Amino acid sequence: MSDQEQTRPAEDRSPPESERTSPERSAAPRTTPQGGEAREQEAESTRRGPGAEELEDRWRRALADLDNLRKRYARELPREREAERAKVAAAFLPVVDNLELALAHAGADDRGAIVSGVRAVRDQAVEVLRNLGYPRYEETGVPFHPEQHEVVSVVDEPDTPAGTVVQVLRPGYGDPGHQLRPAAVAVSRKQE
Repeated sequence: MSDQEQTRPAEDRSPPESERTSPERSAAPRTTPQGGEAREQEAESTRRGPGAEELEDRWRRALADLDNLRKRYARELPREREAERAKVAAAFLPVVDNLELALAHAGADDRGAIVSGVRAVRDQAVEVLRNLGYPRYEETGVPFHPEQHEVVSVVDEPDTPAGTVVQVLRPGYGDPGHQLRPAAVAVSRKQE
């Protein structure tokens, strides 16, 4: 080496310009894919911040918990439905028992006792429905309400205002918006 080259600083020891390649001819820097991926991961972790891994872990755990909860509810739903069906059926068993007693006494000579027995069984069934949240309604003289009533016929009633329920042909069960069925009614028409 010449004295000039030895006196240059270490970082300035680049090849002379004639030995340098042009940018068009220079090959792309060779990096191993692992080194590039590692740098990308470092950059990603720097961008995310120090608590990002912890937050991502918590997020993944919450998703897993939600999925487990969904699966558990899917398993429990049929059992809950069956339990509710059994409760309703058990509530109607006394009604069936009393109907069988009424049928056993059907051969008796006292028809009034049979009718009153059947009426008592009907009242018992209506009470079971009321306890399940479906009270019976069969009021007359009230204004027609489309959420509670189903018009079956329209009749002329000169003494009542138009749109008044004058006869209940089939009672309804439940409250407005939560019904088993609406009441089938006859309504007075508008007088002309």
